[in-house]
Amino acid sequence: MAAGFRSGTAGGSVSVAASRSLAAAKIRSDTGGKSRSGSTAGSTRSQSRQTEIYALRMHLYERIAMATGMPWYMVAAVDQYERTLSRARPNDRPVDKNALSGVYVPPRRWAGMTNPDVDDTHPVSIRFFGGIGRDLDGDGRADLASDDDRLYSVARLIAKYGSTDDDFAIGLWEYYQQTRAVQRVQQFAKIYAAFDRLDLNEHVFPLPPGTRYSYRSTWGTRRSWGGARIHEGTDIFAPYGTPVRSTCYGIVETKGWNRYGGWRIGIRDPDNLYHYFAHLSGYDKNLKPGDIVRPGQVIGWVGSSGYGKPGTQGKFPPHLHYGIYRDRGWVEWAFDPYPLLKKWEREAKKRTGGAKHR
Repeated sequence: MAAGFRSGTAGGSVSVAASRSLAAAKIRSDTGGKSRSGSTAGSTRSQSRQTEIYALRMHLYERIAMATGMPWYMVAAVDQYERTLSRARPNDRPVDKNALSGVYVPPRRWAGMTNPDVDDTHPVSIRFFGGIGRDLDGDGRADLASDDDRLYSVARLIAKYGSTDDDFAIGLWEYYQQTRAVQRVQQFAKIYAAFDRLDLNEHVFPLPPGTRYSYRSTWGTRRSWGGARIHEGTDIFAPYGTPVRSTCYGIVETKGWNRYGGWRIGIRDPDNLYHYFAHLSGYDKNLKPGDIVRPGQVIGWVGSSGYGKPGTQGKFPPHLHYGIYRDRGWVEWAFDPYPLLKKWEREAKKRTGGAKHR
């Protein structure tokens, strides 16, 4: 585990004001000075900045956890779910790009539906008009622009039902009034609790280095079996039985038969992306929905299942169909995974000294 991501309360905590100031400086900062050696130096600086952001977020989550009694990983899950929605829908969920917290609260909900001052920051009047805005950082203002105030105001509403898993689910339902949101936040909380850290952005190519495979961009090509439709993914052709790996940190969301995809597994990652692995010949029998996986973990094997009743095989050459879907809150949309696959393939070659697949 990277040092600093879980050390917000150990050895003295960073003050709220200092954390907010440092966060703004770190996130807004350019790379600071001239480039040392092109892309390598730039990548190092970018990684260093991201490490700082994770550390500051962890400080924030631990402050909110202390104030609400909610475990830090539940706080982190709420914040991350909100962040993914804001990324997917920036026009109707505007959040300052420099903010540590991803939470979005409509100004009217913050101040109170009947409050004549939609920009009200006075805790007493906000409470009088039924707004959810509260002051955590102690400056006497319930400031919608404050990471501490904003995340605390949402977390306290969810936490008031208790801190058990069942209480958490009730609090999420009362706040979001949506089953999908409850499921997503619970999934994220389970992922963060399992790994006890925030830096879960590593990805790998779905087939192991050195294996024999081929693929090209097949996004959008027409499919006719089962009705006219487009191809929502990339086909990676490989021999029967080639191991298929999880591309990400995540939680198994679906496993079983689909008449189009055959034996398939679906994994949800902390960025609210659904990774879809289809046409498998089989999968790890010990793996079940709700299990946590990590990048590179073998989840199944390449096959040619699908296009029929359970067990149908051989209607096409063996390959892995790999797709990615982004959750936008109410619906999920597929997007072309080919650019990400090429990126992960390049990274794998760098790690293995440039060895090519057979």
